[in-house]
Amino acid sequence: NATSILGFLPRETAQHHRRHILDVLQNALDDAKISLKDVDVVCYTKGPGMGAPLTVAALVARTIAQLYNKPMVAVNHCIGHIEMGRLITGSENPTVLYVSGGNTQIIAYARQRYRIFGETIDIAIGNCLDRFARLLKLSNNPSPGYNIEQLAKKQVNFYLITV
Repeated sequence: NATSILGFLPRETAQHHRRHILDVLQNALDDAKISLKDVDVVCYTKGPGMGAPLTVAALVARTIAQLYNKPMVAVNHCIGHIEMGRLITGSENPTVLYVSGGNTQIIAYARQRYRIFGETIDIAIGNCLDRFARLLKLSNNPSPGYNIEQLAKKQVNFYLITV
């Protein structure tokens, strides 16, 4: 599997999504003990993210929405993460260090919307970790950052890497 060796690449990630999305959906429905008929609205991630995998999600969402006559809502990937965190923690007004893939940002809710108060201007930490893991030929399973951390915990000698 190229994705597990080379980092998250758009084409391979989209192929992975196509192979697994229906099983993931069915497992989620089974866990919730509901069927698609019980779903009120179909949400999908519109972006930001890699175009090819986002397209897979949008096509599946649109198909389900049309087959079951459900409304469809496009969700911002970043805000989806933040809102899930708010739901789980019960936080009403968090200031968030958002680190995900291509984003490293300080975000807070202000004046009726989420606002970015600071962000990296060169490379996001998630992309940096993905590239570094790819350089070291580390797997994505379970994630590049986790595998870098596990490797670092085992090391006693450190080397300066010049790029």
